[in-house]
Amino acid sequence: MHTFRVPLFAVLAIANILPLSAQHNSSLYSPITTGTSLEVTADPLVSRPHTKHCEVTLLTNQAFADFSNKNFNFTPPEDCRGPWAKVIFTADFSIQPGVQFDRTGLVFLGNVNIYFGTTAEPLQNQTDTWHVERDLTDYSSLFRTPQTGYASLGNIVGEDGLTAIIFGSFKLEFYQADFVNPAPRPADLVLPLPDNGNGSVALNDASPELTQTFTLPTNVESAYLDVLAQSQNEEEQWFLCLPNNVASELGVCGNTDFRQVNISIDGKPAGVAPVFPWIYTGGVDPGLWIPIPGVQTLNLLPYRVDLTPFAGILSNGQTHTIGVTVYNAFEYFSTVATLLVYQDHGRSQITGAVTEDTLADPNPAVVNNVSVNSSGIGGGSVTVTSAQNFTIAGYVDTSHGRVSTKVDGKTNFSNTQTVTSTATTFGQSVLQTSTVVEKTTTQEGILSTTKENDVSYPFTISYLETLESNGNIGQVTTVDQKFQRSETDTLEGFPIFHSGVSNEVSSGDTATFVASPTGFSLGPNSGQSSKQTYVYKDSLGICYSRQLAASDNVLNTVTDGQGCPYP
Repeated sequence: MHTFRVPLFAVLAIANILPLSAQHNSSLYSPITTGTSLEVTADPLVSRPHTKHCEVTLLTNQAFADFSNKNFNFTPPEDCRGPWAKVIFTADFSIQPGVQFDRTGLVFLGNVNIYFGTTAEPLQNQTDTWHVERDLTDYSSLFRTPQTGYASLGNIVGEDGLTAIIFGSFKLEFYQADFVNPAPRPADLVLPLPDNGNGSVALNDASPELTQTFTLPTNVESAYLDVLAQSQNEEEQWFLCLPNNVASELGVCGNTDFRQVNISIDGKPAGVAPVFPWIYTGGVDPGLWIPIPGVQTLNLLPYRVDLTPFAGILSNGQTHTIGVTVYNAFEYFSTVATLLVYQDHGRSQITGAVTEDTLADPNPAVVNNVSVNSSGIGGGSVTVTSAQNFTIAGYVDTSHGRVSTKVDGKTNFSNTQTVTSTATTFGQSVLQTSTVVEKTTTQEGILSTTKENDVSYPFTISYLETLESNGNIGQVTTVDQKFQRSETDTLEGFPIFHSGVSNEVSSGDTATFVASPTGFSLGPNSGQSSKQTYVYKDSLGICYSRQLAASDNVLNTVTDGQGCPYP
């Protein structure tokens, strides 16, 4: 009887587009030492202005060894009352040497999520450490009054051989504005979904939607939703899920390998967000991610959905419900969202309407050529594609005249997967592309401005598990993740700002998982290599480039500036 068919890890300012004056911004580079196995990324630091700043500590060296929330109180800094040119969240983590799973960490302030990430798995002989940052300047109004908050990082110690405690220190940095560094306009209201103090919401087949009902001010001029959906449990690697008719035979997750976040207002489609194929430090093969983790693994970034065409409706004084669903969610997605509201300070009541909304639910096409027998032996390929084109438009009559907003969106998703299953082997290979292109056109009087945001997630993965004669499992894996974003602002058709970022991690490893009475543990690995390349450029002359390379789980080289052509 064939029983070896379950993937092991399923258990475990006007400017030219690019001026010749582009230079490195040295303040974005964190110090990195080669020859280490400590978790490290090529991601830049958040840029900081050279102004007076204050720090507020939320928690210091807080131990996480259970599933209880760690509470804190926040008071705005007396010496930095604002306005603020920048507000930055920082976190410094460590994990003791030993045995532990990767864990999900979240920090909330006033029920608003200000950090969402996963942790490194422990090293055997030294404490692993890492640092993350998030720019929260748009959330500045949240920090003007005292608030309570908490950190949530569930971690088990002392059971099932798990030994490592995780520690975290969290701060907020506030940088005063001045003439050279003016404060950007933050959201007037920063509103959490959910607003019940229970943290993230699990979205799956049984509980498909996160909703929150608001009665908003009657002068909403624009609105946005920051949303983040993190795959968990059986569909942690959702990009390897299969159609239900073969998924159960192979012991993998179902509902195909297409996921997408859908946003609604009062039950009507209002926006979409892609789901990033994150892989956590315990995912697929933990040896892949020492010392370089996957893209955004330690610091999951939300996607911002423009809801401004609905501003007129949201201002009508009635209650409105914002809904978030993950299309095809299986089990499960941990989901948070934050509503950002900008008000018209020149008028207490504005009116408006939605004039067009062609967004509908996705209708993915599935071509399934995978077949297996009752013992799970077989294979084949399956392709899932989804494409949507939509327009959402509306207007508001404000104190400075009528403002019309039109969002033209286009999404494209494709996942081609090959499956192999024999009596002693199981493997899957995926070639996936996911893009979201949104162009927002704003008409105010005779002036027309556009903002185009192009995001793509090219992704490939291939692994093959082989059952060895001694009961161990050998696994050969390669992974390539890439996050790309391009943003362009134009005024009357003339480009006034452009930025682009590319963040790619490529990893490969040959590992052995050792059989024991309680399951499998990671044994020796060989041939491990990984590389991360991060490049950012914008039309204001900022350029950041860093490349990391590692082999045999040790960081070998750090190359800065190679992607910046103008030294």
